[in-house]
Amino acid sequence: MREASFKKQNLEKWKEYEQDGLKVNPDILSERYVELTDDLSYARTFYPESPTTQYLNGLTAKFFAKIYANKREKVNRFFTFWKYELPFLFYQSQPQLLYSFLMFTIAALVGAVSVAYDDTFARLILGDGYVEMTLENIRKGDPLAVYGSEDEIKMFFMITINNIRVSFITFVMGIFFSIGTGYFLIYNGIMVGVFQYFCYQHGFLETSLLTVWLHGTLEISSIIIAGCAGMVMGNSLIFPKTYTRLVSFKKGAKQGLKIIIGLVPLFITAGFIESFLTRKHLSVLPSLLIIIPSAIFIIWYFVVYPIQLNRTKNA
Repeated sequence: MREASFKKQNLEKWKEYEQDGLKVNPDILSERYVELTDDLSYARTFYPESPTTQYLNGLTAKFFAKIYANKREKVNRFFTFWKYELPFLFYQSQPQLLYSFLMFTIAALVGAVSVAYDDTFARLILGDGYVEMTLENIRKGDPLAVYGSEDEIKMFFMITINNIRVSFITFVMGIFFSIGTGYFLIYNGIMVGVFQYFCYQHGFLETSLLTVWLHGTLEISSIIIAGCAGMVMGNSLIFPKTYTRLVSFKKGAKQGLKIIIGLVPLFITAGFIESFLTRKHLSVLPSLLIIIPSAIFIIWYFVVYPIQLNRTKNA
C-alpha cells in the first residue's frame, strides 16, 4: 500500500487518539496502544524514513509512558477485563456475532425440518445408541433420565471440560478462513434442531425445553459466541485491511482468544446448572426463573451493554 493511502485511511483515527487518547479508560488506552504499535510496525516496515513513521513513533511513545506510569494503579485488571475490555471487543465484533447466531439458528431449523420429513435423520445425527436409550427412557416414563445417570461432582467436571473443549475447537477452526468455525456451528445447530424435533415427535417437547434450556441457554450461547471468536480470527486472515496478513492474524487471534477466556464463567455456570439442577426436573416456574434471567443476561452483556458502553465513550 502506498504511504498516502495508508495515511489517509488512518489519519483521522490517529488524530482522535492524539486529542483524547490519554484521557480514556485504562483498558481502552491499552487497546489503542496495541493498535498504534501495529500501525507503527507496518510503517517501519514499508516507510522506515517517512515523517509518518516518526509521527507514529512519537505518538506511541506517549501512550507507552502513560500506560506504564499508571501500571501500579491497575489493581482491578481482573474486573475491568469483563467490565470494559470484553464488551468493547463485542461491540467491534457485532457482525461476526450476528453471523454466528444466524448460522446456528438456520442450521437448527434445517435439522428440525429434516427430521420432520425423514425419521431416520435423527438416528443419523444423534446416533442409534442415543436414540434407543432415549426411547427406552420414554417407555420408563423419564425421557431425560440421561441427566441423572452420573454423580453430580463427576458430571460437573466432565460437562464443564467438554463445553470448554467444544467452544475452543469452534474458535480454533476459524484459522481455516472461518470455514471450520462455520462447519462446527452448522453441525451443532443441526444437532439441537434434530433433538428438539425428536422430542416433539415423541410428546415431551415441553419437558425437554424446560430441562435442556435450563443449562442450554448459557451453553448454546457459549457455542455461538465461540463461533463469533472464530470468525474474528478467520476474518482477520481474509480481510487484513491496512495490516500485513500476519499482523492482522495475530491481532484477530488475540481478540478471539480474549473472547474465549471471557466465556469461562459461562462454562462453569452452565456445567453447574446441568449437573446439579437439570437432573431434578424442576417445575415450570423454577425453570423459567433460571432460563429467562440467563437469556436476559446473554442479550444484555453481549449485545446491549457493549452498545451502551460505546455510546458513553463517544458522548
